[in-house]
Amino acid sequence: MHKFEGVANTLFVPLVARINVSKRFPEYFFDSKALELEAFLPQSADQGSSEYSHLASAARSYNMDKMVTGFAGKHKSCNLVYLGAGLDTAYDRLNGKLTSVQWYQVDLPEVIRAREMVFGLRAREILIPGDMFRMGWTKTIDSSLPTLLVAAGIFQYFHEEEVVAFIKDCKRLFPKGEMIFDATSKSGLRFTNWFIKRTGNADAVMYFGIDDGKSFAGQCGVKLLEERTFFPDALAMLGKRLGLITRLSMKVAEKKKQVLVLHLAFY
Repeated sequence: MHKFEGVANTLFVPLVARINVSKRFPEYFFDSKALELEAFLPQSADQGSSEYSHLASAARSYNMDKMVTGFAGKHKSCNLVYLGAGLDTAYDRLNGKLTSVQWYQVDLPEVIRAREMVFGLRAREILIPGDMFRMGWTKTIDSSLPTLLVAAGIFQYFHEEEVVAFIKDCKRLFPKGEMIFDATSKSGLRFTNWFIKRTGNADAVMYFGIDDGKSFAGQCGVKLLEERTFFPDALAMLGKRLGLITRLSMKVAEKKKQVLVLHLAFY
């Protein structure tokens, strides 16, 4: 039986990116679990991708891994909650280093079934099926512990009022909580949506963008701890090994702050 039977094609995009970058630029980002899963992908999984889109997705994981590791390092015991977990492999990359962490993976029931098939049941990892915006998943988590909520590639597909309401709900339910998520600038959304339509994924149009992280945090009633761009390390480490268009696209993204990871605190 195909390991990914019944899984939406959009879930393959970040996995394919991690595979591609792990092969071509392992000194920057390496994901052995993603490489292991390559054999189970359908042939159409890499349709319409580019070197830049692969590196943008891997750069998101690269930066979030560093932020997750930093958070876990500050606490003797804590929760890591991956929202809209999809086929994310952060557990495989980081679990060996983060021995005092309880992992939670939250996604729709069909995605959680796919995770069970692909990854099995593992130590210190709890799979929670459900709609993340309905908040029922929070009942499974000990909110008295420091908790980091991780939303990678999720919020862009929702409208701003939905995202703001969700963050306010998380603040109410996790008094010791923090959140990291990626965002595209509003001008960057126009380019991203053009690219998405070009790849034939018209159903994956993005709506939510951020131009001012501090202002957005204030809108949600939370504190902005950090705002980082995607590509400083990739540009420094890979340089002219990158294609010219990729390099130029990264430099424009850095200069205009088109893609960011934001780190919020609820306390």
